[in-house]
Amino acid sequence: MARLEQKREENIAGNFYVDSTCIDCDTCRWMAPSTFSRIGEQSAVYEQPSTSSEEIKALQALLSCPTASIGTLNPPQKIQQAQNSFPIPIAHNVYHCGYHSEKSFAAASYFIQRKEGNILVDSPKFNPALVKRLEEMGGIKYLYLTHKDDIADHQKFHDHFNCDRILHRDDITSTTQNIEIPLDIDKPLQFESEIVIIPVPGHTKGHTVMLCKDEFLFTGDHLAWSENLNQLIAFKNHCWYSWEKLAESMEKLTPYSFNWVLPGHGRRYYSDKETMRQKLKECIQWIESTLK
Repeated sequence: MARLEQKREENIAGNFYVDSTCIDCDTCRWMAPSTFSRIGEQSAVYEQPSTSSEEIKALQALLSCPTASIGTLNPPQKIQQAQNSFPIPIAHNVYHCGYHSEKSFAAASYFIQRKEGNILVDSPKFNPALVKRLEEMGGIKYLYLTHKDDIADHQKFHDHFNCDRILHRDDITSTTQNIEIPLDIDKPLQFESEIVIIPVPGHTKGHTVMLCKDEFLFTGDHLAWSENLNQLIAFKNHCWYSWEKLAESMEKLTPYSFNWVLPGHGRRYYSDKETMRQKLKECIQWIESTLK
């Protein structure tokens, strides 16, 4: 819970505020950009919500903050409405789960609703309100983990939904040694109809990404959009295995067509497929320039 006595001086006066426990994860800034911004090395409220829509988005960010660093001076009247809004629709049958976990340094997770069985992509916080909503939407058949960093409450989701967890064998650790579907692949895998899992070692040795319906690419910490650079990027300063391998892995994505990049960290990105292809090419060129 955010503490008023730890409220940052940088917050503008009003109901919403951010306290000094903020870990600068960027969650609130992309979920509610009209309310939160980066001031100094942490988030702060730069403008109070002025519409009902802005208030709901600010409350969604409050609920998703991994360190509970966002608070309100007065009890929020629309908190139930905000809770019921999760998971938040992105497009078609794909949703953003919210409720980011500090265990995964606030990585975003996603929910894919499918008649063949729903898929949870990476693990959010095991929150009762979210769990209830996922139950209402048909539960979880698979919990796909892009890599070992963003597993958060995977065990609790498995125990509750009896879902099969998917993770590349090279990223299995003592906390994931009992997962149901360890992947032992070095080439793309047609996992199910319209679902392809692509190994992309780099950020970690066993990192994979998942392509759904030739439209949504769930990228974990392999690929994301940078608002500052205005391009797709990878995270060189947070590459735990091999930057050179990551560069090679990025090339593996060029044969595929997709409209969405949905990362764990960094900003999501949407475009038509031709523009996406060009942006990916520019990203590869940028990565290659750092290798020289």
